[in-house]
Amino acid sequence: MHPTLNIAIKAARRAGQIINRASLDLERIKVGVKQQSDFVTEVDRAAEAAIIEVLRDAYPGHAILAEESGASGPPAGSEFQWIIDPLDGTTNFIHGFPQYAVSIGLAHRGVMTHGVVFDPGRNELFTASKGAGAYLNDKRIRVSRRTRLDEALIGTGFPYRMFEHAEAYMAIFRELTRRTAGLRRPGAASLDLAYVAAGRLDGFWEFGLSPWDMAAGTLLISEAGGLVGDLAGEPNYLATGNIVAGNPKVFAQLLQVVGPLRGSLRA
Repeated sequence: MHPTLNIAIKAARRAGQIINRASLDLERIKVGVKQQSDFVTEVDRAAEAAIIEVLRDAYPGHAILAEESGASGPPAGSEFQWIIDPLDGTTNFIHGFPQYAVSIGLAHRGVMTHGVVFDPGRNELFTASKGAGAYLNDKRIRVSRRTRLDEALIGTGFPYRMFEHAEAYMAIFRELTRRTAGLRRPGAASLDLAYVAAGRLDGFWEFGLSPWDMAAGTLLISEAGGLVGDLAGEPNYLATGNIVAGNPKVFAQLLQVVGPLRGSLRA
């Protein structure tokens, strides 16, 4: 295993310990509201601080982009940037709904090279390094082999901030409800993407995600033999926040549905 990936795993497990400890007494957690339906807790901040401490100790020259503290790093810039979500699925977490994860990715010159998605509640560690495959708890994972959309289980996320795109979203949702085996909306995009990599979901699509929601999970999918793109199938998803992913066959069929229905959304 690559030593840089080991550092990311160490950071994710450190954050996971904080999250698991806090999950035992949810009523004592202070919750703040960043904007409508977008929450932050002291647990998010503590987990993020723990991750950054581990990464800074190992790689003081690397830049960092983190959900709660934003961008930081050496003033001269760096070819390397860590992209961190310390607790993806905060709303789930504060309700005791056990679907949330730590997501840590490393980009080199804008290309994802290492990724970790850690579900601390289930102790499931998804990892990938560019060119070296994707793993769940040290076992190699691959995307599913389903070839037909009508047999596929698809993940998504309801728009909770981008209500101006609700009509386009609902049009796609309606069509995919009719044409798939089912849609799932568990509420933590990084974990949804990891599930695509592991073959638990056959595909995924969502609008308006942030880079830290996608960075690690998209590398997992590509290393597990899947495909990732924006709503036009192009590799601009980290910039646009709009994403379609899946095994190769389902990815192509998802794009055929999403493309004509994406309405006013930019690809």
